[in-house]
Amino acid sequence: MISSTTITRPFCLGMLALLCTASVYGQTKQKVMITSSVDNSQQPCYVILPKGYDTSESQRYPVLVALHTWSSSVEQNNAEWEKQAFDRDWIYIFPHFRGPNSRPEACGSKLAQQDILDALAYAKATYRTDKSRIYLAGVSGGGHMTMLMVSRHPQYWTAASAWVGISDLSKWHEKHAETRYGAMLRASCGGAPGTNAMVDQQYKERSPIHYLANSIRVPLDIAAGIHDGHTGSVPISHSLKAFNVIATAAKTKPVTAQEMKALSTPAGRLVTPWASDQMTDKVLGREIHLRRYAAQSRVTIFEGGHEGIAAAAFDWLSKFQTNAQGQNVHVETE
Repeated sequence: MISSTTITRPFCLGMLALLCTASVYGQTKQKVMITSSVDNSQQPCYVILPKGYDTSESQRYPVLVALHTWSSSVEQNNAEWEKQAFDRDWIYIFPHFRGPNSRPEACGSKLAQQDILDALAYAKATYRTDKSRIYLAGVSGGGHMTMLMVSRHPQYWTAASAWVGISDLSKWHEKHAETRYGAMLRASCGGAPGTNAMVDQQYKERSPIHYLANSIRVPLDIAAGIHDGHTGSVPISHSLKAFNVIATAAKTKPVTAQEMKALSTPAGRLVTPWASDQMTDKVLGREIHLRRYAAQSRVTIFEGGHEGIAAAAFDWLSKFQTNAQGQNVHVETE
């Protein structure tokens, strides 16, 4: 429930003060309006600070920038991710980035990308952030945007976690040409793929599959439930092919076409699984059907559907820190 209380903070970087607060799981949830550095529009963003933030004057806190799903907005209920951040004493940032992906300004546009960077800049300028631990995560459309941001702006992120994300918008349109997702893609990109060169360029620029080779410095956790694409909207091929771009850039063996085919049905299984495909992940809490690594990134196909598992994402992110040389390194500590 949003209260009518207005809390003011120092004005900085052309960004407006806090507008309101809400109580969720005991934390203070604050809504801010941030001035876009591209078009000067006011973009909403929620912030949740750690429970001891106001009483500590020297401690610095990790930051999670969490991203809403394909058809949602800054008002999406993201309670489990909020709770995980609050329980870990992380600063939680939840930007709008132009809302549902049904218009050109949204859906991975340059405006939407910059809104996320503007929200991160606001957090760094306003709060006591640990700049060696800046994390990014999202589910579905948020997974799409997570992969796009680490591809186009890798220098900002210590680690990232993308769940059931869309990596290739043209391929996704092939599946959803007759559904509302297809209509949303056409509204965002100016038409169907193949309409003309300008439309095709829009699909390309908004699809992380074309840029993920640039993300290799960012430890990226890509995950999808094996039932997605059947009971859900995003086939696991989007996650596997995204990983393969990273694997190729890292000169590591990609997931083969035969392996993808073997997992293309919910009952499908690998004929000759690797040891990593048979591991147990207690935090994930699901059977693993495939898990592969490339550089510091990984892909996991697990028993599940179109979903993100917050505890597993936070477990992954917490393993990485940016060192004094600007390298994102595995530290295995919270």
